Amino acid sequence: MPAFDLATQSKRDLNQRLHNLPADTNETHWTVANPAGEHAIACGLDAPLTVEIQGHAGYYCAGMNKLATVIVEGNAGVGVGENMMSGTVHVKGDASQSAGATAHGGLLVIDGNASARCGISMKGVDIVVKGSIGPMSAFMAQSGNLVVLGDAGDALGDSIYETRIYVRGAVKSLGADCIEKPMEAKHKADLRRLLDAAGVGPEVSVDEFKRYGSARQLYNFHVDNAAAY
Repeated sequence: MPAFDLATQSKRDLNQRLHNLPADTNETHWTVANPAGEHAIACGLDAPLTVEIQGHAGYYCAGMNKLATVIVEGNAGVGVGENMMSGTVHVKGDASQSAGATAHGGLLVIDGNASARCGISMKGVDIVVKGSIGPMSAFMAQSGNLVVLGDAGDALGDSIYETRIYVRGAVKSLGADCIEKPMEAKHKADLRRLLDAAGVGPEVSVDEFKRYGSARQLYNFHVDNAAAY
């Protein structure tokens, strides 16, 4: 297991070494000590590696992730998992703003809380937040799933497209075109799959959640409202 210490080695060297690994490498499990809030740790990975960051990470940790599993054993700054394509990013603490922004795929798990704009413009990623999320989360979210075991702040799902949002706690307010929707059997099965993937046990029932999504009123031009355009 390769060990990297950011107290004595540079982040640039770490990322370069991870990027340069051959496809048949045996060095698939890395640890990173003393991250000290450095930005852009383990960005742009494109191989089935596991990278354990032993502490707090700064901005854009695991951004553009593909195939890799990145574990942050602390908190993460703005944009963790931003534009990730696949793989898993697991934050064992809290996450700052814009977690999972524009992400196309994979699974982002946040054990604590996530700040404002969690899942902004998400495009297929699955995000599970075991705590609460801040305002304007899932703003312009296009596809994928956002699961929240705690509460949600103001303007949840503002201008949402087809992302599905599941919230166990209270929602302070819904954004434009976001409405509560029925929880059908297929939604409960999908939610259970997501909870299991995030390590949430059966003691948390899918029946405790409400589902939110698009009213689909922003999709089309309405001639009766022509004067308003």
